[in-house]
Amino acid sequence: MKHIYFITGTDTHVGKTFIACALLQKARQHNLTTLGLKPIASGAAMTDQGLRNSDAEALMAHSSEVLDYRQINPICLPQPIAPHLAAIEQKIRISLDRLVGLVRGSLKTPADFILIEGAGGWRVPINEREHLSALPIELKTPVILVIGLRLGCINHALLTAEAIMRDGLSLAGWVANELPAANGAQAELPEAKAIIQTLRLRLNAPFLGHIPFLPDGNINTAADYLQLP
Repeated sequence: MKHIYFITGTDTHVGKTFIACALLQKARQHNLTTLGLKPIASGAAMTDQGLRNSDAEALMAHSSEVLDYRQINPICLPQPIAPHLAAIEQKIRISLDRLVGLVRGSLKTPADFILIEGAGGWRVPINEREHLSALPIELKTPVILVIGLRLGCINHALLTAEAIMRDGLSLAGWVANELPAANGAQAELPEAKAIIQTLRLRLNAPFLGHIPFLPDGNINTAADYLQLP
């Protein structure tokens, strides 16, 4: 049976890709074939093969199924800004219909466990009137929410969960991720356990794990802290 999830975050830079890679690794430990997709990526570097986004490349590296880069990340934008603004800079327009078609093509891959990673938070615009959240709505995909543990995350998490459910989708689970400080060191958040307990009482969805600060960013270690939805 194929399991497909859309993975979003409470904001940008909360560790969506890191958690997605860890979940893909966890699935492989359960002998599942895996695939990670990044339909839209803002922020890319030019290589001999063309524009490449590091998040999309990380998902490829932790997927057992091998696809062409353009099937993993069909819309790759150079500027690390909101997708609709990055698209305007490139004089292109992202449309929901095209995006849905591209993703459905990649979903034909016979993988057991597939993650579709969003960009930024839940209500990210892709053009003047459509949002990226419309993609999982069209695909009827359950959602996994990554919560970056920092001041204000309770409010962000509850509002995001409310929006997901208001959009008619199920929240398949959520992950609490401890974030580094600006200098890359461990951020001081003595209330982390209390925040998680608060969220466990208020989020009507499975708690998939708490990832502590991992200075080496080891995906295998992160996977040990997670359970699959």
